[in-house]
Amino acid sequence: MASLNDIYIKKETLETLLKTLEQKGEKGIGLTISISDETNEYGNNLSAYVSQTKEQREAKANRYYVGNGKTFWTDGKISTAEKKENKATNVQQPDDSGLPF
Repeated sequence: MASLNDIYIKKETLETLLKTLEQKGEKGIGLTISISDETNEYGNNLSAYVSQTKEQREAKANRYYVGNGKTFWTDGKISTAEKKENKATNVQQPDDSGLPF
């Protein structure tokens, strides 16, 4: 149950992420990594974007992509992580401040 992946994030994107986190007073950011079964014309099969809430996904909000890359090793047996039940949920409200995410 393993894979190794390489992702590339531009310096400008990192600076935008950091600036946005500072403006929002956040301590960190969640990223969603998507791995495709097929590679694109650049040899990549992985993309990363800022994680969205359920409400943002249902509203089909635009994703803020931060990077792309490729899987360079896998044992072929990747499975999903088990979820632990969480009693408290933290729901973020939509923000119309003009920030990218």
